[in-house]
Amino acid sequence: MKSLIPLVLLAAVPAFAADPAPAAPAPAAPAPASVPAAGEALAKQMLDPTRNTAAFKDPQAFMAWTQAMTNPSTSAALAQAGMDPATYLRMMSGLMNPASMQNYMQFSDPSVAMKWMGAGLDPRMYTQMAGMAANPAMYGNWMQAPVNPQMWSPAMQMMNPGMYGNWMQAPMSPGAMNAMTAPMNPNMYMNWMGAGVDPRTYGTWGQMMNMQNMAPAIDPAMVLKLLQAMPAMPVAPAPAPAK
Repeated sequence: MKSLIPLVLLAAVPAFAADPAPAAPAPAAPAPASVPAAGEALAKQMLDPTRNTAAFKDPQAFMAWTQAMTNPSTSAALAQAGMDPATYLRMMSGLMNPASMQNYMQFSDPSVAMKWMGAGLDPRMYTQMAGMAANPAMYGNWMQAPVNPQMWSPAMQMMNPGMYGNWMQAPMSPGAMNAMTAPMNPNMYMNWMGAGVDPRTYGTWGQMMNMQNMAPAIDPAMVLKLLQAMPAMPVAPAPAPAK
């Protein structure tokens, strides 16, 4: 056993012989995703499971989203998207995308809670919300909405026979086939496992899960020599034959 002590020390020497290289700086927190002004672009973002939480991770993005929701065109776009079968196929495909996990798990990032705590103590946020509620233009837009052709478009769409034809053909569309066969693809589960161990999934505190920089710098060749120098296990004697 005394002969193994020098090998143990040599195996650990590379970990302390020199100062380790400085670790790469942690990636900066992703900037808050922009929120579309209103209309169809905002409706697509709200119905996309991989992006629909962008307005709730940052107070400024939330104020932009609130401003967009006061626009009648946003409600018309959401109603129009609700009558399109492709909308539900995109939502189903988005829920099976590992990016949806990253989209929701980033709420566990402490920086998100700190932003909202700071916004709750900032009087400018309440002033901005009060300004939206007291804006005469918002009430004017809603008063003009009943005579706006864009608001009548979803109602007119219900009298379009093509809409019902799209719904009848939706189960046989290539997009529906791809969405239904996606769970049979092994790569989908591998992608989910990869997203589950990716530190970026959990925001800034996810860097604590990165064990690559925390592993000791032990030379594998020295470990192999250590294993080869270990004494062999004694062989048990063969049982004596019965008389």
